[in-house]
Amino acid sequence: MSDGLPRLERRERVAILTFDNPPAHVFTAAILRELAAQLDTLEADSAIDTLVMTGAGERFFCAGDDLNMYVGISPAAARELTRLLAAVVTRLHDFSGLTVAAINGWCLGAGLECALACDIRIAETQARFGLPEGRVGLLPCGGGTATLARQIGRGWAKRLILCGETVDVETAKRIGLIQQSVPSGESLPAALALAEQAARQSPIALVASKRLIDAHQGAALTTALARERAAFGTLFETADAAEGVAAFLGKREPVWEHDRSRNR
Repeated sequence: MSDGLPRLERRERVAILTFDNPPAHVFTAAILRELAAQLDTLEADSAIDTLVMTGAGERFFCAGDDLNMYVGISPAAARELTRLLAAVVTRLHDFSGLTVAAINGWCLGAGLECALACDIRIAETQARFGLPEGRVGLLPCGGGTATLARQIGRGWAKRLILCGETVDVETAKRIGLIQQSVPSGESLPAALALAEQAARQSPIALVASKRLIDAHQGAALTTALARERAAFGTLFETADAAEGVAAFLGKREPVWEHDRSRNR
């Protein structure tokens, strides 16, 4: 029987975090604290290059916060709960390796905000997406008002948040909320296939590129070019750069040092 806490599994250089608080995998304070601790552990583990996040079963990825947490508590206690969610979302966003959300069902509220903090989102055909906090007199407090608009534009973000609209997989793909749709049961295999692709990259090059992509949001082109030149120069001094060029010219697979911690 599940204790409700997320399950952590390691497969070679991939970590799989599975939400497992049935039936809807809602977040409690204990789950949020455990998630933050697990993410800290994985960030410090240079043997892990990719983090995949998914839900147990076929119906729910995560339906958001357990509203029972908010019954009978003070405003100060409620704000503390929002800080717990913010800590998880921040750690996901800042994770230095690749992060993939394998969305296997309903993805709502804080669950969607966690998915939005991942680099790539893959969803199964039965998945549905929404930020319905307004229906209970609240609003998204895990970055949803900011990150959703960046992903799908202000108009669609307002439809989901202000109108409480829920979208299906085809709509989510069309508006850029997800990057790939797959049949039921295939999101985790698809995420692991992406992890395998990412494993062909130099880990420190991946970290540097991810950091630049995130930093360039809204930046002027001249600023972006200057940042790229600086990062390129730093990477050029590494053993991975020499190995990558030598392997390409020698028509062989490169052997990376596999330590993304060197470029955090």
